[in-house]
Amino acid sequence: MGSGLGLWLAGPLARRHQESLIRAVGLAVLVIGARMALGGQNLPLIIIGLAAGTIMGEEARLEHRLEEFGRVLGTRFSRGHGDFLRGFLTATLVYCVGAMAIMGALEDGLTGSYTILLAKSALDGITAVVFASTMGLGVAFSAIPVLLYQGTITLLARTVEPLLTPGTIADMTATGGLLIIGIGLNLLGVTRLRLANMLPSVVVVAILVRVAEVLTSGL
Repeated sequence: MGSGLGLWLAGPLARRHQESLIRAVGLAVLVIGARMALGGQNLPLIIIGLAAGTIMGEEARLEHRLEEFGRVLGTRFSRGHGDFLRGFLTATLVYCVGAMAIMGALEDGLTGSYTILLAKSALDGITAVVFASTMGLGVAFSAIPVLLYQGTITLLARTVEPLLTPGTIADMTATGGLLIIGIGLNLLGVTRLRLANMLPSVVVVAILVRVAEVLTSGL
């Protein structure tokens, strides 16, 4: 719904206005990422996890695979609706790396309540209006990886619950914040980071932090 509204609003926007709006969104994304990143508690483990996770993602060529999926969708559905691939990748990363995606899916899987997911969907919908108005139809199709990501966490909630302590979630969120800062830099045209290849870092950091907590409690 948010993407549909954004596409409708894109009509009156001149190309130069769209580019300016993308830059404005990039600045806002930087602030969001910085706030998330500052909540980390174990900076050395975050750095190690980010490095290890990035190597894993590079070896698995996650960005390439996600781009290929986006290109297939774009070829079939875009028909000139803006920069399909950029919208798809940007929205997918923004919607997947936040704490609400993890906690909402866990709450749903453990208790059957989807209060957090409803709040997240409202926020994502508002963001989709802005993203789709500047980056096109690809934003709408980010719903597919978001469904797979959050749905998997929901289905595995009871299995992964012991891993996700408050400290673990804080450092996972901080790692996600660093990735969101990268998204902001990409939107501003400062750099071109292969951020999808860094996604395993979130999981690696969670494992490292949980292991450290267990070892510390044992001592």
